[in-house]
Amino acid sequence: MTQRPLKVLFLTRYPVQGASSRYRVFQYLPFLEKLGVQADVQSLMDADMYALSTQPGQTMRKIWATVCAVARRLWALRKWRQYDLIYLQRELLPFGPPIIERWLKRRGAVVMFDYDDALFIHKSSRYTPLASLVRSPDKVRQLFTIVDCTVAGNNWLRDAARADGGVAETLEVAEDTARIPMHAPHTNDRPVTIGWLGSPSTVKYLHLIAPVLRDIAARFPDVRFRIMGGGNFCMEGVPWQLSDWSIEAELEALADFDIGLMPLPSEDWAKGKSGGKARTYMAAGVVPVCAAIGYNNELLTDGQTGFLCASPEDWTRALEAALDDAQLRQRIASAARAEVETRFDLEATAGKMRQLFDRVLEARS
Repeated sequence: MTQRPLKVLFLTRYPVQGASSRYRVFQYLPFLEKLGVQADVQSLMDADMYALSTQPGQTMRKIWATVCAVARRLWALRKWRQYDLIYLQRELLPFGPPIIERWLKRRGAVVMFDYDDALFIHKSSRYTPLASLVRSPDKVRQLFTIVDCTVAGNNWLRDAARADGGVAETLEVAEDTARIPMHAPHTNDRPVTIGWLGSPSTVKYLHLIAPVLRDIAARFPDVRFRIMGGGNFCMEGVPWQLSDWSIEAELEALADFDIGLMPLPSEDWAKGKSGGKARTYMAAGVVPVCAAIGYNNELLTDGQTGFLCASPEDWTRALEAALDDAQLRQRIASAARAEVETRFDLEATAGKMRQLFDRVLEARS
């Protein structure tokens, strides 16, 4: 049956360079178009502002960039009546109460709110202390009850929205395996690379397993250590090779990684993570070695599609096993890639998103 055309305004937090917006909106757009969705996208941050946001200091430049960003967002909303649905990827604005969201709903707009992090838990900004002051976790809880539906990256986030009285559904993040080539066959005939992929805001979690990594570096002197996107990170006793992140360079780094790390702190905020780093490792045929926290426990099968670690001893055992046995790495890599291809198919997930749009609109009709 042919689906009726829909016109959707996607209001993302970041441009395509930002992983959250890229994975939660941008990658679905070509497939949604085939399903009758005419999408207009307005990102709060443009590419220049996004780059600025990851730099320390420069407060006045950031304030002016924010003023300009707010003006662009409000301008994009001037024709809101032209759209069947307004899709907020994170909050409409990152500060202040949800006044505009309430105003839109009172005037008949159908509004959805998408989030893939525990935004209702306060986390200080590493780069801009002023941003930490104006953030309001309570705003996110209010949004749960304002919008027509919250779209969560995992069931824990979904249940948090429902507990606060909202309508919420889970839409797991897809992974574009057509974009990411499968890793070359794993071998120990060359040095093995342990890698980490992410951003400067989360690279600090490598310090949680620093003693393990120092021990591995000392006992396996041929192992290479590589970080992409972690800024000027350093760790005494571990010879990290650093590189800046870009969409193109990410593929080169994944091809070089043999083992991918994902440590997380043992706290509720980590339960809100939707497994993006681990899933990307899986898609690339890189063996994920991850903290046994939250969604990671649903994403990975320990010893089959990756390793789940709850203690320093677990991290040591997992890394030793993966480093020693290339055949084990290959089995895990093949199983992980197959899991992503079936469970996190991009086109299928876009279809689920379209179905969710239809259900939300039907509930309002």
